[in-house]
Amino acid sequence: MSTLHRIDHGALAELRLDNTARMNALTQPMLQALAGHLDAIERDTAVRCVMVTAEGERAFCTGADINAWGDLSPADFARHWVRDGHRIFDRLARLSKPTLAVLNGHAFGGGLELAAACDLRIMASGASLALPEAGVGIVPGWSGTQRLLRLLPEPVVKEMALFGHRVKADRALAFGFVAAVSDDPRATAMGFVERALGLSPRAVEISKSMIHAAAGEDPGAMIEALGSAAISATADRAEGVAAFREKRKPIFPGT
Repeated sequence: MSTLHRIDHGALAELRLDNTARMNALTQPMLQALAGHLDAIERDTAVRCVMVTAEGERAFCTGADINAWGDLSPADFARHWVRDGHRIFDRLARLSKPTLAVLNGHAFGGGLELAAACDLRIMASGASLALPEAGVGIVPGWSGTQRLLRLLPEPVVKEMALFGHRVKADRALAFGFVAAVSDDPRATAMGFVERALGLSPRAVEISKSMIHAAAGEDPGAMIEALGSAAISATADRAEGVAAFREKRKPIFPGT
């Protein structure tokens, strides 16, 4: 049965894809499990870093399982499969904690889009990237033509999406899409995790929000969240809440 597990290692939460029979292709249950784990992790103060991994050695994720969407009506395909997946991947991209994808093998289609939603990627030396959707008569639907363009040059995305070409690990590293190429990507990723866990979690969270706002990753929500955090630390907020509870007019202190 295809699934997605959460495995906690102290302050690190590992999200592991487990559908090796289909090269870790994503199914509806796996997407829903990912959504649930992300919501729980966001509120879990014990978790300070997230690592997305996969079972097996051949593939990190070969995209969306065609058996999961092949028989959907056009309306259900667009309204549920594509929009739900996009929403869940956006949730991963906007998680307040730092995230790493460990590409132990090939990352195709939705698997590449899943990796792109993480903050950092570590890639096995024999792995490759691809957007093979046109080969089965569809288009990238989970940010392959959007977020991926902020991480890779436009001609490279076109090379994959329009010409069916695979990008090997050395080129992915040269483009900066992956932070490292390794024969043991998990061990390399753990080195990044250990460094992240030694940093101020609040500083990391706020830095990630500012970087995402500048990069265009839901800037409106990021700006309002940062502004709300700033106002929450003021005497005005404390007085406003107290006045509301005491049913009186607030008396805000001077600057």
